[in-house]
Amino acid sequence: MKILIIEDEAPIAKFIKASLESQLYVVDVAADGERGAFLGRSNYYDLIILDYLLPKKNGLEVVKEIRYEKKTPIIMLTVCGDFSCKEQAFNYGIDDFLTKPFLLEELFLRIRAILRRPLQITPSVLRVDTLMMDLAKRIVKRRNRVISLTRKEYTVLEQLMIHRGEIRSKELIMESAWDINSDPFSNTLDTHILNLRRKINPNKEKELIHTFLGQGYKLDSKRC
Repeated sequence: MKILIIEDEAPIAKFIKASLESQLYVVDVAADGERGAFLGRSNYYDLIILDYLLPKKNGLEVVKEIRYEKKTPIIMLTVCGDFSCKEQAFNYGIDDFLTKPFLLEELFLRIRAILRRPLQITPSVLRVDTLMMDLAKRIVKRRNRVISLTRKEYTVLEQLMIHRGEIRSKELIMESAWDINSDPFSNTLDTHILNLRRKINPNKEKELIHTFLGQGYKLDSKRC
């Protein structure tokens, strides 16, 4: 899952980013409303965490711009707890509202709740053949064996599992699993795919990750 944080206070943005990455989310950060609105409109994100007071463009302006093009769920963070602030933000199209200071655990609860909504049609447990991924518990198993993955390996496998049976291009996988500072021409994805194959198939079980030259990768119980 990929999340955009739009927050001008660097310590807060850094703390939220590190906390989300520890939960295996891929995270981009924008330090002002103008940059945040651009990223929110031009990239795919599963969720946006947005400050209310921002330089260049305020949070409401950012919501308005993004809502012209996308329905990405938005959680707004603000020091303003007045009902009028909340009412205005919801009228502009946000999905949830959290007042600063806030508990990190509450933010996680709200993120998980939003990602379970009908817009997210992905079930919480994904299965392909004997491979299982529990999105809520962040656990991957092959048969009954727990597989230890790095954060990046997990996000790559997550994308392949969510789109199981489909050929996913390298560009689409990297857009979902890498942040905006990654080199799209790097062979790092190939390296992660190689590591994933080794980890999910140590005992020469059925191969589940298939390569299609010039097209991308597919995760399925059969190649065709």
